[in-house]
Amino acid sequence: MAQINSKVAFLGLGVMGAPMTANLVTKGFSVTAWNRTPNRPGVAVATDAGATIVLSIREAVESAEIIFTCVGDVPDVEAVILGNEGVADYAKPNALIVDMSTIGSAAARKIGEALQKRNLRFLDAPISGGDIGAQNGTLTIMVGGDRKDFEECKPLLEAMGKNIRLCGAIGSGQAVKLCNQVLAAVHMVALCEAIALAQKQDIDPNLIVEVCSTGAAGSWALANLAPKIIADQLDPGFMVKHILKDLRLVQEIVQASGEALPGTELAERLFKVVASLDGGKGAEQGTQAMIRAYHQDL
Repeated sequence: MAQINSKVAFLGLGVMGAPMTANLVTKGFSVTAWNRTPNRPGVAVATDAGATIVLSIREAVESAEIIFTCVGDVPDVEAVILGNEGVADYAKPNALIVDMSTIGSAAARKIGEALQKRNLRFLDAPISGGDIGAQNGTLTIMVGGDRKDFEECKPLLEAMGKNIRLCGAIGSGQAVKLCNQVLAAVHMVALCEAIALAQKQDIDPNLIVEVCSTGAAGSWALANLAPKIIADQLDPGFMVKHILKDLRLVQEIVQASGEALPGTELAERLFKVVASLDGGKGAEQGTQAMIRAYHQDL
């Protein structure tokens, strides 16, 4: 089991990775961190918390027992972990690599197999809970991999999350996460339509949040994202471009099965409307910006 004095590396200091790194440090772990772009705001967040910031993957991982990655799409994760000058080139034998990105089951299994050939261990551990969960250390973490590796890593996961579950073999965490993203995406459709309907009836949308949160329609999205929509706060906790990436992974699975998920297709279409706005800058807004699609000619 990981100890407080275990050497930890964290690669990727974005909206999620930076506060997760900060929580690890706050809970007493020594963390060496790296970000592809050194001057991003997340680097300052991790620095202020007490993480040691380095300028190369090699410096971050060469003495680490456990290495976390939290980056973007499948090519980003593969480049950081398996690419030239990546984690696999410099990690100590038998080090545990834990990827917290969302990349789908197939990519997770591929990475796990490649690392095993290089005497390295792997867990896929995608997360849910948005920037609020990352900041508060209340993330849901869905893990795929060997139980012994999971138990070793669990104290560190508990520093970043509240609901932590081993879902099965490598790739299982990703499988559960994609189901989570379908729920999140379709919930956003329902949320935006409820707010739009309230406005059409001259009802204060805040009343919908206050009343409906206490009944069967209550949800995390209603409690946390509806107030942002009402206040026109569309800055990202989780960007539209990232949910579209996740829904692309969902569609790859669905298309391979020859079936369809019509609710997911609707959510994807609405997110694409938002992503196209402002010359493509809409993709950088939070998922609650779906409400903007309801202001367009659909």
